[in-house]
Amino acid sequence: MSNIVVLDNGGGLIKAGQGGERDPTTVIPNCLYKPLSSKKFLHPSPLTTLAEEIDLTSASVRRPIDRGYLINSDLERDIWSHLFTSLLHITPSSSSLLLTEPPLSIPSVQRSTDELVFEDFGFSSLYVAHPQSLVHLYEASRQPDSVLSKTQCSLVVDCGFSFTHAVPVLHNFTLNHAIKRIDLGGKAFTNYLKELVSYRSINVMDETFLVDDAKEKLCFVSLDLLRDLRLARSGNNLIKSTYVLPDGVTHTKGYVKDPQAAKRFLSLSDKDHVESDFMAKVGDRKKADMNKNEIDLTNERFLVPETLFQPADLGMNQAGLAECIVRAVSSCHPYLQPVLYQSIILTGGSTLFPQLKERLEVELRPLVPDHFDVKITTLEDPILGVWRGGSLLASSPDFESMCVTKADYEELGSARCRRRFFH
Repeated sequence: MSNIVVLDNGGGLIKAGQGGERDPTTVIPNCLYKPLSSKKFLHPSPLTTLAEEIDLTSASVRRPIDRGYLINSDLERDIWSHLFTSLLHITPSSSSLLLTEPPLSIPSVQRSTDELVFEDFGFSSLYVAHPQSLVHLYEASRQPDSVLSKTQCSLVVDCGFSFTHAVPVLHNFTLNHAIKRIDLGGKAFTNYLKELVSYRSINVMDETFLVDDAKEKLCFVSLDLLRDLRLARSGNNLIKSTYVLPDGVTHTKGYVKDPQAAKRFLSLSDKDHVESDFMAKVGDRKKADMNKNEIDLTNERFLVPETLFQPADLGMNQAGLAECIVRAVSSCHPYLQPVLYQSIILTGGSTLFPQLKERLEVELRPLVPDHFDVKITTLEDPILGVWRGGSLLASSPDFESMCVTKADYEELGSARCRRRFFH
């Protein structure tokens, strides 16, 4: 059996390693960046290693994947080449590749991917999987006594970098006719936070990495939007948090000024209310101090993830997450619907916002028939869950027979070979 490389090629992060292992060998951003101190684009260092910190203030970014699909195969080739030679140390010609690809991908993108794998790198064989089916496989193996495992049926909600999918999975195959998608992901949330901060305090429109870090450390999902908006406007500082910007001398990365204070929102209860005496008048608000090397975040902390439930806030004519899930389930056979509601799995980096699961349960319950139970589980590691499912599949004895070999590809072409994966 040849060496099997499992590659979860996400829009934000690439997770790569050997099949059969529990964790990937390396996790790297799927991009090239150019700091102000450099004249050329550089490969990011792996997130798993503590490399010397590069000042990414106002760094330019180039990404091969836009809105979930491969648009620049030359750039992807450059990133993969660095990955295979410098980080994984593998020889593609003697290796098989298990690659993830978002659902509903168009044939031209699939063809570009196949050319990259077989013609540019020369892998001996390829298997392409939907991330959601790998998540289902991993979760079923982790909970052998669950409804999900016994029925081999689940609804995977994948909130990634580029977009959010609600995908019904049956016997490790995605039900393509029932897949629903929201064009919102981690990248859109970061861009929205950039706009809010730039409008209210200082211009951070060029600070992608900085705002991304602030989003991951400070944003959370509100369980009661109106209450939290009132709290944010009042003199009550349960929600306010300060993010310190890098100064380029003592520290090259931003950080949260008081991490403990930033978690105070978790102590909010339904009884919390704001007296009108404490309401801050618009005229009394302090203007942003342009000389300060920090930004204060109040309602931005929960208004950014709120767009996942209310895409209309961004001017998008799309359903929110709860309605998206109901539509996906309603598109399936009536016999599957009660099981799908009982086995909803949350995966993807954007599900790491605190309180997302609780808010989704609150939003879903009124939309789901009373005689159906709703059970939502979050992967133990939403970012690595897909890769672990792929590693599990790669270690199965049937894996070699499921792959398309280089000879098959050369004889039959991309379109014919693709039929083997998803049918």
